[in-house]
Amino acid sequence: MHCISSLLSFKCSAWNYLHDCIYGPSCDVPLRDLVICPNQETARQSYVDLVSSLSSSSMSSSQVKPGADRKQQEYENLVVTSEDGITKIILNRPTKKNAINTQMYQEIILALKAASKDNSVLTVLTGNGDYYCSGNDLTDFSGITAGEIEEKVKNNLDMLRVFVNSFIDFPKPLIAVVNGPAVGIAVTILGLCDAVYASDRATFHTPFSHLGLSPEGCSSYTFPKIMGPAKAIEMLVFGKKLTAEEACARGLVTEVFPDNTFQKQVWARLKAYSEFPANSIRISKQVIRNMEKEKLYAVNAEECSVLQERLLSNECINAAVNFLSRKAKL
Repeated sequence: MHCISSLLSFKCSAWNYLHDCIYGPSCDVPLRDLVICPNQETARQSYVDLVSSLSSSSMSSSQVKPGADRKQQEYENLVVTSEDGITKIILNRPTKKNAINTQMYQEIILALKAASKDNSVLTVLTGNGDYYCSGNDLTDFSGITAGEIEEKVKNNLDMLRVFVNSFIDFPKPLIAVVNGPAVGIAVTILGLCDAVYASDRATFHTPFSHLGLSPEGCSSYTFPKIMGPAKAIEMLVFGKKLTAEEACARGLVTEVFPDNTFQKQVWARLKAYSEFPANSIRISKQVIRNMEKEKLYAVNAEECSVLQERLLSNECINAAVNFLSRKAKL
């Protein structure tokens, strides 16, 4: 979380606040007005207290109700279907802007594992509602004490490493259908997808530095390779939010479609892809991707190690507490 990234809790709430700044009426709060707390333990406990108070007042999600499909019943935060050679993994927390909580991370890992073994030709990741994904869910840190934060962060980073490796290891074509704004891990993981189709109202934002954090999802390696070091730094270090057209120009997005025809055009395209010989496109992907697997594993491990340090740093904690304090007063 860079925003997401991920599962990591300090960021979660701060991201939610950042979302309000970016998309809502409270954008008059400058990022420079951060108050430094001299006592790290006090800052941590303040953060925990704020998360708990915000979590208790949060709305319950109204999710898409899965039909009778057997696979759908396995998940609470996803809708997973397989039809016409396409497995769809749909992030299904629309009232939370598809923010990812710990359970959803685990479910995505399981869904990718199942999709890798089913009879589908390709797999699609998309979101239900107006957002593709808004990053991490702040409620993951509710109810814990300051003394438990280090262990929680370590556990979350271990899960993040497994989550990202699930994308690195996925053997079939994996396509992101970005139906709306994407933040944090939802953006960084796109570098591991094989194609990215976006609505023209989608945006792509990785405000890591605003929160004292660092890149994740192998983006420290994939983004410079995709768009060049200067453009990658502008996005990952300086937090530039991209429109869909800008993301396409930089090579992060494959193609942009008008929002009013997005679903129709994209799914027609994917239906045509699903009719290709399954073994042929699977083998072709592996030829293209396998040479870099070991490099990506190493990058993922290093990013998670650095991110663990950043999440426990005074910079990150003070930024998160400050953002949450302002949000609590809204």
